[in-house]
Amino acid sequence: MSFTRVLIANRGEIARRIQRGCRKLGLESVAVFSEADRDAPFVAEADHAVCLGPSAPSESYLNIEAILDAARATGAGAVHPGYGFLSENADFAAAVEAAGLVFIGPSAAAIARMGSKIEAKAAAEDAGVPVLPGYRGEDQSDARLLEEARMLGTPFLVKASAGGGGRGMRLVSDLSGASEAIASARAEAQGAFGDPAVFLERYAPRARHVEVQVFGDSHGNVLHLGDRDCSLQRNHQKLIEEAPAADLPEALRDEMRAASVRLAQAIGYRSAGTVEYLYDPERGEYYFLEMNTRLQVEHPVTEAITGIDLVEWQLRIARGEPLALTQSDVQFEGHGIEIRIAAENPGENFRPETGEITLWAPPADVRLDTGVECGSVVGHHYDSMIAKLIVHAPDRAGAIRRAITAIDAFAVGGVGLNLAYQRALLAHPDFEAFRHHTSGLPEMFPGGWTEPSADPRDMAFAAMALHLRLVPAGASPWESLGSWRLTAPAGQPGAAFYWDTTNEAPIRVTESGPGPGTVLAAVQPDGQTITAENVALKGNRLSGRIDGVPFSRIAHVVRAPGHWRVHLQTPAGMTATDLRTLEDQHLQRATGGSGGADMLSAPMPGAVAEVRVALGDRVEAGDTLVVLEAMKLLQSLPAPVAGVVTEIYCAPDDTVAGHAPLIKLDPEENT
Repeated sequence: MSFTRVLIANRGEIARRIQRGCRKLGLESVAVFSEADRDAPFVAEADHAVCLGPSAPSESYLNIEAILDAARATGAGAVHPGYGFLSENADFAAAVEAAGLVFIGPSAAAIARMGSKIEAKAAAEDAGVPVLPGYRGEDQSDARLLEEARMLGTPFLVKASAGGGGRGMRLVSDLSGASEAIASARAEAQGAFGDPAVFLERYAPRARHVEVQVFGDSHGNVLHLGDRDCSLQRNHQKLIEEAPAADLPEALRDEMRAASVRLAQAIGYRSAGTVEYLYDPERGEYYFLEMNTRLQVEHPVTEAITGIDLVEWQLRIARGEPLALTQSDVQFEGHGIEIRIAAENPGENFRPETGEITLWAPPADVRLDTGVECGSVVGHHYDSMIAKLIVHAPDRAGAIRRAITAIDAFAVGGVGLNLAYQRALLAHPDFEAFRHHTSGLPEMFPGGWTEPSADPRDMAFAAMALHLRLVPAGASPWESLGSWRLTAPAGQPGAAFYWDTTNEAPIRVTESGPGPGTVLAAVQPDGQTITAENVALKGNRLSGRIDGVPFSRIAHVVRAPGHWRVHLQTPAGMTATDLRTLEDQHLQRATGGSGGADMLSAPMPGAVAEVRVALGDRVEAGDTLVVLEAMKLLQSLPAPVAGVVTEIYCAPDDTVAGHAPLIKLDPEENT
């Protein structure tokens, strides 16, 4: 089981994380990549790199033969699957071992057994691990499933046996909907996993998601590395994870940990694995959900509280080394929180965001596992998660504060992220008091969530930052001539005008005092004036005084198409304000703005899944015209106005660029 070179059958941040683990042990890494990832950081940082093929996962990261060929060509002795893609594919693990290579993970048999939710729950029962009441029998007839549903009672879940990530899952609150839910779950399971088998289990509406990290070696040793809470979820996808799981009765915590070790021992488990549970606080009971036979996305929070490098120990165990720790050696210190950073817009139903990252300025002094950097392109082919922010503090309250502080200092340009939404979750009273649960987001934001907008003082600071960027303090009139001529109307010397892209009226910035930039006054469109003394923009920090009270804010001023964007640290988080100079304003008016309302364009690159209209169809505003697939999600694109379809520029299976025209309408007022 000796090897010196590891092929990483994955991409992005987890590929870079495994590369770090390899370097720690003096092992060489082999990156495999698709055409879409050719310029990605994980490729450049690998010791060796091999292109697998086109961007589609089926032709690259899911292509077992291409991966094995790459291993042979580079002399890799082992394969690490990361998470996602082929990480829990028993056939892949078996193929790696059949090729004479070491699979860095559990045995193919363990993966297969835990990959079937029905078999996994049977194994849990055999090991004395509690499971949710339900039906997991082989009889998959409609009659049997409906009879079991009646005996189980509502509410209950229909789940795909081979499923994951919320696919093939339906909630039944009324028995009258059971038949339709079973049929729908079967169809989705068949399409997503090639297996229509489903099972039924009781639904706990206010449950928490708690999991236990286990580790086993090939010598029969198994131990746990504590627990995590992953209850903040959207559509069964985790958003924020923390370790240890807070607000758990200690006796129950001990039971969960012991049960996880028993299950891992019963199936002869090796490497890193996670046993997941549903915890029902009202009943004071926990139930086995599934076992993930791989490294988890949230493993860094376990590393934070234990000081144990999980990837390092995956590699050591794969080399045949026994665990160097006993259970009593594992100590837990403080509290860790991980925030999943995704390229998506939570204010628009979590629409995926794509494009080039033009600014990447993460906070200092915290752990950031990421697959991108400034200049990276976020495409539509893969999952939207691009980074993970991990913090550690002596207690949970301190970890929450540190996470919020880190988000407030994180500036990103070119691609929208979910950071503001994650900040709102961290700052929510329900999260602080641990009242949240797996389906609790509607309770936390009953009217939906909207991104906070900049207040008048923030707008003033943004205008001041842009002003100092264009007219640096201390500049001579000749040095600043260009900027002044572009931003100051004739007859108003010493004043510059900046237009918020959402407002036709400008913000007027004036200078006074003994020297340029000593005193700046920002006059809002409504006449409100914010005056600051000793204002300066040094590097990426705006500082000064208001009424004698000092302020200091992170401020990144970057050029964007047709305007300037000011990323400003505010009490409500990092905001992005788009401002135009006088020249930008004139150019905007000359070009007629961004386009007509009669055109439906692609909000992002993607593949056309459906075109739901034909030439001559009359549609209402909001009707779905095209369904676009991007980042493994389906986006329904609505008609911008009512009218008649006059042009169709796309067809199913077409790949389209961002902003590409899709459908042209003749608006209703013209028909």
